[in-house]
Amino acid sequence: MQFNAIIEPFRVKTVEPIRHTTREQRLAAIRRAGYNPFLLKAEDVLIDLLTDSGTGAMSSRQWAGMMLGDESYAGARSFYKFEAAVKKITGFKHVMPTHQGRAAERILFGSALKPGDIVPNNTHFDTTRANVEYRGAIGLDIPIPEAHQPRVYHPFKGNVDLEKLERALAENPGKIPMVMVTVTNNSGGGQPVSMANIRAVSEIAHSHGAPFFIDACRFAENSWFIKMREEGYADKSPMEIAQEMFSYADGATMSAKKDGLANIGGFLAMNDDELAMKCKNMEILGEGFPTYGGLAGYDLEAIAVGLEEALDPDYLRYRIRSIEYLGERMKEDGIPFIEPTGGHAVYIDARAMLPHIPWNEYPGWALSLALYIEGGIRSAEIGTVMFGRQPDGSEKPADMDLVRMAFPRRMYTQSHVDYLAEVLGYIREISPRIRGVRMVEEPPVLRHFTARFEPAHGEILAEA
Repeated sequence: MQFNAIIEPFRVKTVEPIRHTTREQRLAAIRRAGYNPFLLKAEDVLIDLLTDSGTGAMSSRQWAGMMLGDESYAGARSFYKFEAAVKKITGFKHVMPTHQGRAAERILFGSALKPGDIVPNNTHFDTTRANVEYRGAIGLDIPIPEAHQPRVYHPFKGNVDLEKLERALAENPGKIPMVMVTVTNNSGGGQPVSMANIRAVSEIAHSHGAPFFIDACRFAENSWFIKMREEGYADKSPMEIAQEMFSYADGATMSAKKDGLANIGGFLAMNDDELAMKCKNMEILGEGFPTYGGLAGYDLEAIAVGLEEALDPDYLRYRIRSIEYLGERMKEDGIPFIEPTGGHAVYIDARAMLPHIPWNEYPGWALSLALYIEGGIRSAEIGTVMFGRQPDGSEKPADMDLVRMAFPRRMYTQSHVDYLAEVLGYIREISPRIRGVRMVEEPPVLRHFTARFEPAHGEILAEA
């Protein structure tokens, strides 16, 4: 007998209390935080979906492994376990641990980019773009057209537009030192990239002499989507699919805080000896010796176990189905979101849900505030606040204004998701009352982390 219910493939061994607050308490908290969810105290949040980065629950095997951590400065035993785990999956020759993914990006781009260079990608996420632009280079986003059509179904909306990639390489000889693909495509709704597209990107990049790197934060989730949706992969294991995926690339950056199932850490890996030497020298300058890279030995142990656990089919089935279930509940309630649901998050289409709020009053940000005020749910805007500021200082609307609800791994249960669905249904009912915001303080880069706002029209929610 085949049962339909997808249960969590784990038992709860330790619990952490979460605090219920009143609407008045939440309204006071968000005002103190300058109407920026990033600046809230975590204790004032009921369900925290701000990010899936480093926020998950580690397994008993990971905690046990941490007790074996070797804290030697150089050549620690824990590094070689970590290195073996990364090499088993990726096959890359050089593996450098870093304290998180953005450090890997900083080291790679600091070693390989110069002003005026161009880095094509399906879609750069915030720190990736910031690290590219910090070097005076240009992050070129070239996803397929379906990526910007939330209600259009495509099994691999994270795919790169191959014609645009070919044109960019042909028109900019000597100016594209690498091509990247982000799996899954976070800024585009957590959407996967097909193996056929990865293979084609590799072939096009290499035909123009450009190395190909994968931003591999959610490589395991991407592998599961390939298994489920792409012809010829149904009988392959997630490990086999991941190994093939990396075989087409010359290197990768990764935040192990996602599909490494760890609370901190990441890595930079590659095959090029000369580039690896440059990167290792830069790592020593800013992160630490290349066998610890800003991490404790016990962190390396946890990641080595986590990388394996992230490819477990039972875990991936539960993980992807949990996100899909929320999408089904939202569709029943008429809430617009990027379809199909992604691997780590559901992305509400704030422009469609709040058509009365103009782009320069940040509909995604306003919607995220309403979610917190009414339900205690913290989410993240992926839209004009995050991506609207241009390198020349001007501002324009982002391609989409989204609200991302990213699920920490192995953290919340079915009842949390059902509560979230109830809150979202209520927000849909009161959506005409939600008002926009204006920005009153902003830093020059990555402004969404620390900017402060105020309601543009008195309050976030108008009186009924």
